[in-house]
This record gives sequence, C-alpha cells and structure tokens, in this order.
Amino acid sequence: MNIEIDINAPLSSAKEIHIEAPLENVWTLLTDIEKWTDWQPDITSAKLEGPLVAASVFRWKAKGLSIVSTLHTVEPQHEIGWSGVSPGMFAIHNWTMETAENGTRVVTKESLTGWFARLLKIVDPHFLDKSLETILLRLKAQIENL
Repeated sequence: MNIEIDINAPLSSAKEIHIEAPLENVWTLLTDIEKWTDWQPDITSAKLEGPLVAASVFRWKAKGLSIVSTLHTVEPQHEIGWSGVSPGMFAIHNWTMETAENGTRVVTKESLTGWFARLLKIVDPHFLDKSLETILLRLKAQIENL
C-alpha cells in the first residue's frame, strides 16, 4: 500500500537523479538498510527487524535522531517507501526507480510534519531539499564508484 507524501507538510521535497548503473545495483544498495551506514555518514545505525516487505519495521539513527520506520511499499526493482517517527516529527519517504538510457532514473520524495519539522522550516527552510540532494549524490557516487 503506497502512502503518498504530504505536499502540505511544513517540509516536503522531491528530487531525482540519473545514475549510470543498472537498476538492480541501485535497488540492492538502496534497500540494504543495515548497510546504509557504509555510504551515508549521517546514519550511525540501522537495523531491519524482519524481511524487506511492507509492514516490516526498521530502527535507525540519523543526525543523532532515533527513528522508528515502517515499510509501506516494497515493489522489487521499482519502488520502496516508509513512514517514520522521531521526537517531534513524522516522515513519509518514497523512492521510485526505473531503467533509463545508460542507467537508472531515481526519484525520491519526502515530507516532514510535526513541531520539529515546523521548527526546522524556520531555522533552515531548505533543509529537506538539501538532505534529498545529498543522499541522491551519495547514492550515485557509491554505485558509480563500485
């Protein structure tokens, strides 16, 4: 069951990138949750509690925040999405990917709601845009440099 991001949330963003690698490679790296710490320095721990299927939970830490997320969509080689809660914030994060000329087109969309998201919007209104751009660039660099 795909859950769409909240485009009316205090913070929402959508970004995309072209990665010069087969879709299978992109899918494998992105969905290996427990290895996110290998290529995302802001993530200090990540543990999937069960198989990579909708309704499975994973717990992780990003930028010092403890997050509990639940997968809502897992369509192998095409789409993965989850919702997550951390103190003062609720996130919905979706990824889609498709084969494109010379590689893979990856799109990520995320929304953040809650009091902490409203505070972040005041302090850094482009926080989520920068965050999604950074993760896409790290994903691209990790895969293309394998």
